Amino acid sequence: MSSERLYFRQLLSGRDYAVGDPIATQMRNFAYLIGDRETGETVLVDPAYAAADLVDVAESDGMRVTGVLATHHHPDHVGGTMLGFTLGGVRELLEKTSVPVHVNQQELDWVAQTTGIAPSELTGHDHGDKVRVGAFDIELLHTPGHTPGSQCFLFDGRLISGDTLFVDGCGRTDFPGGDSDEMFRSLRYLSALDGNPVVYPGHWYSEEPSAALASVRDNNYVLRPQSLQQWQALMPG
Repeated sequence: MSSERLYFRQLLSGRDYAVGDPIATQMRNFAYLIGDRETGETVLVDPAYAAADLVDVAESDGMRVTGVLATHHHPDHVGGTMLGFTLGGVRELLEKTSVPVHVNQQELDWVAQTTGIAPSELTGHDHGDKVRVGAFDIELLHTPGHTPGSQCFLFDGRLISGDTLFVDGCGRTDFPGGDSDEMFRSLRYLSALDGNPVVYPGHWYSEEPSAALASVRDNNYVLRPQSLQQWQALMPG
């Protein structure tokens, strides 16, 4: 498949969309667009803020939104109430257009509770499922730890890693549903992926917005522990 056919955008909240929104600017979330230029289809990844802005970006590029991929249920990724503010997120998007919302099976109830969307309106997936966008398959990887149903997306030499793995560090495990031991196992799994995909995280918490997995493996301290005991010593509690 020609790489020129892949449509891919990494968009920073507060800069590329939701401009002027203080929460979006503070949180430094990344949303993503993944699509097929030939068919014009694209999916949105984690449209928490100003979903209409993201649709406008896609449409200005000649694309139409055909689905949503959610890495996990936190409001800064799918919408909901956060820091006293209500983020329209996926619910706002569904009021404008009817598209499938792809979440991990373990995250169905969490996403429903956070967004107010009925579980029946969500499409649950297991580890290894694939979502097709035009001619491209996006593989869904279940990576619990930050939340029970966190998932990452692997496609065309790229890994959208949500809040499981950042270029520097990883997601917290002290929120409801978090599990430090599960996070260790998920990080070990991601670090062993073949092909050296480029890691695209859920937040811009590092100098660079993305990096090859080999570089992340060499430089990110959370990937240094080789055993659960070493991990627990690094991340007590």
